[in-house]
Amino acid sequence: MAGIYIHIPFCKQACYYCDFHFSTSLKKKVEMLNAIKKELLLRKQDVGLEKIDTIYFGGGTPSLLSIEELRLLIATIYENYSVDENPEITLEANPDDLSTQKIKELADSPINRLSIGIQSFFDDDLKFMNRAHTAEESKKCLTEAIKLFDNISIDLIYGIPNMSNKKWLTNLKMAFKFGVPHISSYALTVEEKTALYSFIKKGEIPPIDEDLALQHFNTLVSATEKQGFIHYEISNFGKPNYFSKHNTSYWLGEKYIGVGPSAHSFNGYERAWNVSNNAKYINALQENKLPSETEKLSVHNRFNECVMTGLRTIWGVSLQKIETEFGALFLEQLKKNAEPYLKKGLLEVQLNSFSGSTLVTTKKGKFLADGIASDLFII
Repeated sequence: MAGIYIHIPFCKQACYYCDFHFSTSLKKKVEMLNAIKKELLLRKQDVGLEKIDTIYFGGGTPSLLSIEELRLLIATIYENYSVDENPEITLEANPDDLSTQKIKELADSPINRLSIGIQSFFDDDLKFMNRAHTAEESKKCLTEAIKLFDNISIDLIYGIPNMSNKKWLTNLKMAFKFGVPHISSYALTVEEKTALYSFIKKGEIPPIDEDLALQHFNTLVSATEKQGFIHYEISNFGKPNYFSKHNTSYWLGEKYIGVGPSAHSFNGYERAWNVSNNAKYINALQENKLPSETEKLSVHNRFNECVMTGLRTIWGVSLQKIETEFGALFLEQLKKNAEPYLKKGLLEVQLNSFSGSTLVTTKKGKFLADGIASDLFII
């Protein structure tokens, strides 16, 4: 099985914290969609006979596209790829795009999963992040969306400066009230070349408080668990049978192709990425050229990625898989590097009926998963 990610590089306005590739100008939208269609045609040999079981529209803001434009891209995939009988087709959407009419149109389309960028149910937080929607629009779109979509995920951001733990818990309770079966929740991070980075550097807003973020994270884990969510990846919480199939394929090291400017692809041994420039992307495709670079991953790269993604999930890192794919020396080095974290109770070894012994983060170690993983890397 394989997945297709389509990057739609347009947004109404720039969120202060975002460093993804996008443009706030829609002047080249038609040319961009034609280029994406062309890339889909040129890339079909990358998948071969494998079935496509997930399609994911990300961005940017894919919900800026009309239903006709979305249908056209989906039809292009069906015409050129072998698609599973019941694929997961996700659309990332912003609340201000999800009018009652738009939700009805989406429900009548092949799209069967919405990932809605709520971020917060408080207007002051949304203003702080320079989001384009209001808290009222969030509530209104969710009220309508749950009538027609069974599979809905929402994004929430924690660790916002001066956000009390009580306020954060109120955000979570609002999500629970709507009954959404999946929540993706991320700590606010400061990336260079973003407005947020500039504001903090100038002293206009306080820096990110890691202790506050940890407090919010612990509240998130506890509150979602009480509501029957499974914390299956460090930033993702799903009810049973509502895990994101597409994103799970990333973490399990499965193949996927990324289409659109800045999109990444992976085939198990190579990683490719498209140019992060709309004009260059369009021009290349108009000449029937793929605007991408490819890197063949070394055995060390593949091992490190396996460790990084595995420790972020409930499935952990299979020690049997490490030995089979990378050899006994890699396994021994992994065990040696993991020993201090096992003693501290941040990692543990579990027995799994499918994959044997697996190295997983404990509840105590989950928030530190990325840092722990980097210490287990073999350079």
